[in-house]
Amino acid sequence: MAAVKVPDTPVEVLVDILTKAKELAIANGHVPEELKSQLQKALDIASGMDHYLEKMTTPESEPLAELYEKTISHDWDKVHKEGKTMFRLPKECITGHVEGQTLKMLIHMCQAKRVLEIGMFTGYGALSMAEGLPEDGCLMACELEPYLKDFAQPIFNKSPHGRKITVKTGSAMDTLKELAAAGEQFDMVFIDADKDNYINYYNFILDNSLLRLRGVICVDNTLFKAKVYLKDATDSNGLALRKFNQFVCDDPRVEQVILPLRDGISVIRQVSVALSSETQSQITDDEVFRGVMGRPILDRMRLDGKVAYVTGAGQGIGRAFAHALGEAGAKVAVVDMDQKRAEAVAEELHLKGIISIAITADISKPEDVQKMVEDIVSKWGTVHIACNNAGINRNSASEDTSLEEWDETFNVNLRGVFICCQAAGRVMLKQGYGKIINTASMASLIVPHPQKQLSYNASKAGVVKLTQTLGTEWIDRGVRVNCISPGIVDTPLIHSESLRPLVQRWLSDIPAGRLALVTDLQAAVVYLACDASDYMTGHNLVIEGGQSLW
Repeated sequence: MAAVKVPDTPVEVLVDILTKAKELAIANGHVPEELKSQLQKALDIASGMDHYLEKMTTPESEPLAELYEKTISHDWDKVHKEGKTMFRLPKECITGHVEGQTLKMLIHMCQAKRVLEIGMFTGYGALSMAEGLPEDGCLMACELEPYLKDFAQPIFNKSPHGRKITVKTGSAMDTLKELAAAGEQFDMVFIDADKDNYINYYNFILDNSLLRLRGVICVDNTLFKAKVYLKDATDSNGLALRKFNQFVCDDPRVEQVILPLRDGISVIRQVSVALSSETQSQITDDEVFRGVMGRPILDRMRLDGKVAYVTGAGQGIGRAFAHALGEAGAKVAVVDMDQKRAEAVAEELHLKGIISIAITADISKPEDVQKMVEDIVSKWGTVHIACNNAGINRNSASEDTSLEEWDETFNVNLRGVFICCQAAGRVMLKQGYGKIINTASMASLIVPHPQKQLSYNASKAGVVKLTQTLGTEWIDRGVRVNCISPGIVDTPLIHSESLRPLVQRWLSDIPAGRLALVTDLQAAVVYLACDASDYMTGHNLVIEGGQSLW
């Protein structure tokens, strides 16, 4: 005889009740046909929901259900013979797709790198969350039963994401105490364990700062077969979860929403610090404590709503700057002499959901620069961030440097930067706000060797003095001007056979022991572009691995 399926979720309970009601209606000849029809419609709506959610939810990047089905077929009998009860394991594994993808989505939305799971069970949820973590992310899973770790570990080993998971067996509360003593913190905590202890786990996590500032707690089963809100419910788990839900609802430290997905998932986040009268007398309640305008430091580095342009953005440093500013929230105009390169980078940004346009301009020509600024203002209304990065380099011994080479280098590296500063600066001064970031070079501080590049070195020194002058002249009108001086940046050209001896010489001069990567410079441009750097102007931010110190 086939086992009778026990309803697990509020929707399944509703389907079960409607099915029985329909059967009673059919058996009773006095029930109107219209009532039978309405019962059928209600049953169709309720019974179709889970199937539709399953169908409309994006598949996993790896087939977790298939992976679990294969493992169950080999390992289930072995685990059962050891006298352990794994209730409804096959069903749990095969139908976890929607829940798993929901957890993965929450990982992405929280931008979590460290996750704590209390109650691992089969490991399906752990592996789903691990899939959403970055490559250097980690998930600590607490599981009471060692045999469940023995079951899940081989599955983790078959997945490319399993290496992110560490399973700790034993009492979850003991593990929480160890983590708190070690000063560990997590971006997201997922609780799916013994229901009577939900409040204890929750309180311990918050009281001992195991959840980072603005982290999220997710709690499973919080609708528990509808028993959390049915008045006549007597189920101990349902009553424990009802008590937990009310406790969280009344907690001023957090806000929560319960998602009616399967058996319910609560999403809980910490809110602004609520100070009691006793606590208020012990702390200084100011912008350091609350954040400037209530914004934590990382929020102050966001560029949401800002308009930026980057010259020389078709490749190298400029491309990296365009991506960085866009990732921080700015709209980005990708400016380059090469139209195809500008369009390629603008398309890269578009694929990441960043609003961008490609503009072709030669910054040594005032008319091109003026049109560039006008096009940006016409498109987006203003310019907040001007990233003047385009530059060229010509090598020659000083006695052989021609006036043509000198003029060509200065026309782009210094004259072009000045033209851009002036054109963007006029817009910014009018609106009383702006950030100008010029790309200078370590060559503004030292004479790099053994290469000979007089015109380049002199032009970049000029960029620094230009930056300092404009920075002091314009700050009282709301415009900050700073520059970044990179060291020698690793590019494909540097790895050519002819330059190999030169690279070895450079490396011997760099305390960091390597060349700069364009990604080493991205945080600097975001900092100089954001509100957190408002008190900085005329500064030359040197990023060269210590080379200028030797």
